[in-house]
Amino acid sequence: MRRRSAAQPRQERDGRVKQFTHQIHISTHGKGLYDFTSEITSWLQGHQPQTGLVTVFCQHTSASLVIQENADPDVVADLAEFFSRLVPEDTRLYRHTAEGPDDMTSHIRSALTQTQVSIPIRNGKLALGTWQGVYLFEHRERAHRRSIILHLLAE
Repeated sequence: MRRRSAAQPRQERDGRVKQFTHQIHISTHGKGLYDFTSEITSWLQGHQPQTGLVTVFCQHTSASLVIQENADPDVVADLAEFFSRLVPEDTRLYRHTAEGPDDMTSHIRSALTQTQVSIPIRNGKLALGTWQGVYLFEHRERAHRRSIILHLLAE
């Protein structure tokens, strides 16, 4: 017999977990952080999950994902500038420069951040903190069209 602790309330569930996927395209105009929280929220509203988990996956090796403050634009500006100082674009430092001086640096910046984030869903909403947003972190100088896959597991 399996026992649950007194702190765990009994929850009635139908036992059916549903899965959905969706692809988002984000057009960038060069290096920087692009908030796309509203696109995720909009898609979720169509499925009306009460609880669950959404995985956000970036299909690129020269762009990444971060969850960061969305209230003060200086935060994302400072973050972008910090990464420029942390990983300098000096082709003498790298072998992989086939696509220009931002080639290997983009891969390093992506490796230092994340290509996937998971966000819980609570009461039908992303369980982000008050000042948090989901950003695509573009590491390339030129414009790109980036693909993001969303995967929802929900009751």
